[in-house]
Amino acid sequence: QVQLVESGGGLVQAGGSLRLSCAASGSTSSIYAITWYRQIPGKEREWLAVVGRFGNTNYLDSVKGRFTISRNNGENTAYLQMNSLKPEDTAVYYCKADAQIPPYVFWGQGTQVTVSS
Repeated sequence: QVQLVESGGGLVQAGGSLRLSCAASGSTSSIYAITWYRQIPGKEREWLAVVGRFGNTNYLDSVKGRFTISRNNGENTAYLQMNSLKPEDTAVYYCKADAQIPPYVFWGQGTQVTVSS
């Protein structure tokens, strides 16, 4: 099993920054990709960015240049650095791990990000 715990959310003014963390425990060596999503109440969960085992990344176009995903395999932690935040970035942010062990997909509990105008 893999357990994920997100942290770093909070309230920030528009234009500010936050860094979210996703700490993994358990069978962390089985993780090959970590993805960040966000969800606004009443809407579907939105894919934001992914980082592979060796640091390769991909981003949703609308956050490219503002958000940076990274991972520290030694610390079993992934990060999402978010800059130039906008009120529309307000959501619950989740990390997901794709792993080589069943059930192959693991989710954290989410962390709330609120951006005030």
